Amino acid sequence: MTTDASITDTTDASTTGAPTTGAPVTGSSGDAALDAFIDALPKVELHVHLIGSASVPTVLELARRHPGSGVPTDEEELRAFYTFTDFPHFARVYRAVNALVREPGDVATLVLGLARDLAAQGARYAELQVTPYAHHMVGMPRREVTEALDLAARRAPEEYGVEMAYIFDIPGEYGVEAAEITVAHALEEPPAALVGFGLGGIEQERARYRDAIRDAFTAARNAGLHSVPHGGEMTGPETIWEVIEGLGAERVGHGISCLGDERLVAHLRETRLPLDVCPTSNVCTGQVARIEDHPLPRLLEEGLFVTLNSDDPPMFATTLAGEYRTAARVFGLGRGELAELARNGVTASYLAPERKRELLAEIGALEAGQAGPVTAGTA
Repeated sequence: MTTDASITDTTDASTTGAPTTGAPVTGSSGDAALDAFIDALPKVELHVHLIGSASVPTVLELARRHPGSGVPTDEEELRAFYTFTDFPHFARVYRAVNALVREPGDVATLVLGLARDLAAQGARYAELQVTPYAHHMVGMPRREVTEALDLAARRAPEEYGVEMAYIFDIPGEYGVEAAEITVAHALEEPPAALVGFGLGGIEQERARYRDAIRDAFTAARNAGLHSVPHGGEMTGPETIWEVIEGLGAERVGHGISCLGDERLVAHLRETRLPLDVCPTSNVCTGQVARIEDHPLPRLLEEGLFVTLNSDDPPMFATTLAGEYRTAARVFGLGRGELAELARNGVTASYLAPERKRELLAEIGALEAGQAGPVTAGTA
């Protein structure tokens, strides 16, 4: 089948729900200069989900196209719909939005919409987490999903200058079938840009399926895919140990509960195992009470390898650039520390070595003031 004709890019970067943390605040010349630096900083996004990246206009269009889905068709009501009480509530909303994505063209549209949004923020590369089991549940053939992902990965660099890679993740609470279907898709009909294998969902519910999940990760790793599971987002350090020791994690999604275990902190520091941290997400899903209470500063003080990411940006009214602004304004990080977070993202990514060197050189030149005048919006 051909998906080109069915793809429309309905994402409007100005109405993604991002202004809360993403819009520049220019109360002083210092703020404006820092905003310009953040905008120009070459960034990578390592922890963002396909469905969670759907802009508000795109979700509204899909909801109107599929009435009776339970997803609001009014913008104000949709934004209220995205006010979460806890992680299980967030998971229910996420599943409702996911059920709106019923055609391969919808999949490609979401990927390209994310690429456009990231390009406007100075991002150059993203590793997008895709949940094949979710598409299986709505009857989408895996070959068509793969074709849509391949098409979007080809078009994103041409149209927006953003390179896209994919991570296939198991929704852990769905059990053995989800694990088997995810790994089968990854091994038998993968998109060309597939680089990793992940695990998400409600952490408290996935322990009962430990053996099936471990088997899926073993097969994926044997096929050369990188292990990038979530861990320590809504449970304690034991979940992080499980993904390290049981799943061979090469990066950990979130990992913020590691601070409760000194031995784990020492292990993470010594091994330089990256933690993909998403501050606004953790507040919105109730894992952290206030942004001011987020453990990001302490993770950095402990010398841990941290990358900064947005997770499900429109759902959480944030952007990747907005997370850098939060790091600067809430936690007091300066240019050097922000540049180091950007370097961490590049280093922890699965980009080709040559591209890593190029981006690291760009970050260094910008930090040193050798990249020419920096103005907001030129990234």
